[in-house]
Amino acid sequence: MMPRLVFARFRRWRLLAPLCLSALLAGCLALPQTGLFAFRLAVTSLGVEEVRVGPYAVDARLDTSDIMSLALSSLGAGSLPVQATLAMGLGLPVGMPPVEMSGFRWRLDMPGVDPVSGNYEQVVTLTSGDDANLRLPVAFDLLAGGREGLGPMVELASQLARQGELPAGSELAITPGDLRGLGMTLPAGLLTPTIRLGVGEDGSLIPRG
Repeated sequence: MMPRLVFARFRRWRLLAPLCLSALLAGCLALPQTGLFAFRLAVTSLGVEEVRVGPYAVDARLDTSDIMSLALSSLGAGSLPVQATLAMGLGLPVGMPPVEMSGFRWRLDMPGVDPVSGNYEQVVTLTSGDDANLRLPVAFDLLAGGREGLGPMVELASQLARQGELPAGSELAITPGDLRGLGMTLPAGLLTPTIRLGVGEDGSLIPRG
């Protein structure tokens, strides 16, 4: 009887373990100034670094007219790439056990620009109180909208470099990969749907349903 009882309890734990991990990773909490918690995954910071237009690095000192002149001179080429780095901090609430995430898929929507997406393929170790600082490459074509849409695109590139943050109305979506913790693995897509964060007028992160 005793072995059967132990086996039954083991089977019950194996069935409940995914629910326990998902419960730890589930929920929607917003903590002002300390980060946004969605499914207990905390995006603690979100900024823009290393903006480049074509071969030139862009910083706050470069006037918008300089970028416009560069864009106009490139019209004949048909494209002018804008490259930037999205700096993002990920963490866990205080008291949660460490969790390993086997990368994630991401998608960034900015006003007036075709969506940008990619895969972060490295394993991310999430530890309470010690944020993981990640860098995501972002690129779009400054001339994608043609001559008519050149002005807004130039202003967007300038704003990214000048303010170091995403423009209001942007949305970042993160789809977690496999999650490993508490001695078991929660497969991607199982009780861990896509997390969507909007950017408010003041740069704050706003949870989207």
